[in-house]
Amino acid sequence: MYPLFQWHGVGNGMLMAIIATYHILPCHLATGAFWITFFMERKAYQENDMDMLEFLKKYSLLVLIFCFVTGSLTGAGIWYAATVISPRAISGLIHNYVWGWATEWVFFLIEIVTIYTYYYTFEKISPKAHMRIGLIYAMSAWLSMVIITGILGFMLTPGKWSQTGAFFDGFFNPSYWPQLFVRTAFMFVVGASYAAIVASFIKNPNVKEKTMKVAAKWGIGGLIVGGLFTIWYFAKIPATAKSIVFNDLGFTQTLFKVAIVAGVLLFIYFAVWGFKKAKTAGPIPAIIAMLILFVGICAGETIREMARRPYLIPNYMLSNQMIDHDMKMKGVTNEVAKFNKEGVLKSYYFAPDSVKKIDQTNFMAAGRILTKLQCISCHTLEKSGFFSVPRLMVKFGASSPEEVYDFLDALDDYSYMPPFVGTEAEKRATAAYIASLVNPDKKADPAWVMAAK
Repeated sequence: MYPLFQWHGVGNGMLMAIIATYHILPCHLATGAFWITFFMERKAYQENDMDMLEFLKKYSLLVLIFCFVTGSLTGAGIWYAATVISPRAISGLIHNYVWGWATEWVFFLIEIVTIYTYYYTFEKISPKAHMRIGLIYAMSAWLSMVIITGILGFMLTPGKWSQTGAFFDGFFNPSYWPQLFVRTAFMFVVGASYAAIVASFIKNPNVKEKTMKVAAKWGIGGLIVGGLFTIWYFAKIPATAKSIVFNDLGFTQTLFKVAIVAGVLLFIYFAVWGFKKAKTAGPIPAIIAMLILFVGICAGETIREMARRPYLIPNYMLSNQMIDHDMKMKGVTNEVAKFNKEGVLKSYYFAPDSVKKIDQTNFMAAGRILTKLQCISCHTLEKSGFFSVPRLMVKFGASSPEEVYDFLDALDDYSYMPPFVGTEAEKRATAAYIASLVNPDKKADPAWVMAAK
């Protein structure tokens, strides 16, 4: 167990979601943009269209700046945020997939070299050589996605890995192929949306029309194909995940509708401004379309994250970073059973010695540490925060220590919540502390806490 990181007000989960969702835009743009660029450049050379080549030079520069400046910053931000928020999960992923990430970094290095080479050799080398550089970049970027998707899919559907611990059993997991095809389709949508923004600033109506039509074809095609593969993706995820998305949580049901509406609106944008109004397409509709795309991505990625609850790694590590399964091949044993018998605080190195054994004087301090250990990965402890624990208690009518205790005791009834882990005394101390967040003026009875058997 590691020290705790708490982002007050916003919450650890929301902080990670904000960084990761924004990162998807430059990441998928970097992957999809140059397939469109390669197609347009080849056509421009065939038709000797110098205006189109000028557009592609500007487009590639903006991709370079957006993807390899802001994208790189948010990529590093994801690593930092994930490491401080869920260090045990990151440790588990690194121990299993360090060579996968190392391979991805090789392709990322190729991306960096080739995109700079591509931009700075415009009109300085032969068209054939220049297009080859663009194609190498496009292939390297997509192969990066091929590798990362295996790790992302593993975090929802580890498949046989839970029994074997083998690299490829987790990598080529049940949701790998549909997720790869979904991301491949939507990377073209992101690339097309970005191309539409750049094209909207072009003054030459003929170049604008050509560019908008190409962007619209790739965008509409990506939406249709991506939608079909999304159906396949949901068919491959576990029944528990589907239940969380479509039945158990109104929050995820709303997000699913938001994602569908965003897709429909983007389809309408590409159909109208990509064909009927291509010559007069302005930047405002294009920027609005990109914002809609961002909202849709946010909804989709949040659904994917929520679908793996109550786990960080299904059938291995709970969202509170406690391991609830034996994995003999990895030398890992079930911690939940041990903590329920011996207590969490005794095994938590960073808990002060004064709270290792709960008594009438320290139970609130112990409850505070236990609440943070088991809740802050997803919830905030402030009343005004995202997924606030106090507001949640009010929603479920739990304001007294006894009522909160009953709620903690029944966590198994909620498919998206991990069970409370710890002894009876630790559960009561936690209930007392959470009740104080709901009603600070009402103190728990020490005798009730110490009545734990």
